[in-house]
Amino acid sequence: MLDMNSTQAEMTNQVRSGQGFIAALDQSGGSTPKALAQYGVKQDAYSNDAEMYDLIHAMRSRIIQAPEFNGDKVVGAILFEMTMDRSVNGKPTAQALWDDNGVVPFLKIDKGLEDPQDDVKLMKPMPHLSDLLPRARTNGVFGTKMRSVIDGANRKGIAAVVTQQFEFGREVLSHGMVPIIEPEITISIADKAQAEDILLDELTKALDKMEDDVMLKLTLPETSGHYQVLVDHPKVMKVVALSGGYDRDEANTRLKDNSGIIASFSRALTQGLSANQSDTEFNSMLAKTIDDIHAASIT
Repeated sequence: MLDMNSTQAEMTNQVRSGQGFIAALDQSGGSTPKALAQYGVKQDAYSNDAEMYDLIHAMRSRIIQAPEFNGDKVVGAILFEMTMDRSVNGKPTAQALWDDNGVVPFLKIDKGLEDPQDDVKLMKPMPHLSDLLPRARTNGVFGTKMRSVIDGANRKGIAAVVTQQFEFGREVLSHGMVPIIEPEITISIADKAQAEDILLDELTKALDKMEDDVMLKLTLPETSGHYQVLVDHPKVMKVVALSGGYDRDEANTRLKDNSGIIASFSRALTQGLSANQSDTEFNSMLAKTIDDIHAASIT
């Protein structure tokens, strides 16, 4: 167990001023088969969920134990709940991340999305938080992440997403952790730029009412520098970007055009990695990926 009282300031400093990005290692049950397939593990390699989760944990452990996966270029890592409850190198995963790698641990806390309404998908209810948040804090988790989806430039829907995100964010803050607010905008929608304008307005209004700092995880915008006011907002600890379906090159190119925003990539991070690679091949591929994403994040 981490002594959070003695490490909180160090973790906060790492998030605020660390020169790097946040790795998203939080694939849920729904996205795990795709993540494994990308990694070269087909569905016939496992026969039930338990075996599937063992395989995805092996992939995550391999990433975490790679030499280049450290706090010099990787500021933090977002974990799936089951990953938090497992071990890496004989230590609870969050503890291993911080003690061995200097990487700040975050936890995905949402349980998926509601059916679409007003061009958005709100998060499902989270009654489990009363148990999960204290447990995460005890495990040494610094912050949380929760995702909603915006599928159109609908102010009513976007306002509802932001309101819900900040309501849960306040609950996270009450447990001494920092929430990552993630209102993802789907990259393929025709009115993406208009949705970004509305989201910027709604986020700014919500932030102006906050007493404590939060983090934001946003889809890379159509206009460079569109979210600069959020980067500079006094209640924003850090703005991070999701890859959102862009391949790594496209995501890095867009990221470079948005100063002050760092990456928090999932698919773009694991692109090119394979279970069939030797450790040398795997570590070399991951090192190049980390270098590329790091370079785009500090531009």
